[in-house]
Amino acid sequence: MAAGGFCKLPNGTVVVALHLPRPPAAGCGSVRVLVHAQNRARALTRLRNLGLRAVYLRGNAEPPTPDEITAVLHHPDGLIWRTAPDNAVAPGPEPATELWHPIRSLLRRPAAPA
Repeated sequence: MAAGGFCKLPNGTVVVALHLPRPPAAGCGSVRVLVHAQNRARALTRLRNLGLRAVYLRGNAEPPTPDEITAVLHHPDGLIWRTAPDNAVAPGPEPATELWHPIRSLLRRPAAPA
């Protein structure tokens, strides 16, 4: 389950934003994932097909910002992520300093030690 939200665009497609726990192989903390799709169900299906099985969108508490929408629309895959800000330490909006990454880099398994 994840916190997040969605925004319906003028052309009928949606951008879904979710906070997800980072996969164990990629470190600790959480990530903000953005998905561009025809509808909310297809956005979640895209994530489930990548192996993120327990992904659900309940409500619209944290919809994507205009900057996030622009970022995902300009990415060829329409599926990006970056580290989620830690609002527990400093409440309020934080400027994003990390660039967006393609989802493949989050799901990539680390190389086995030789």
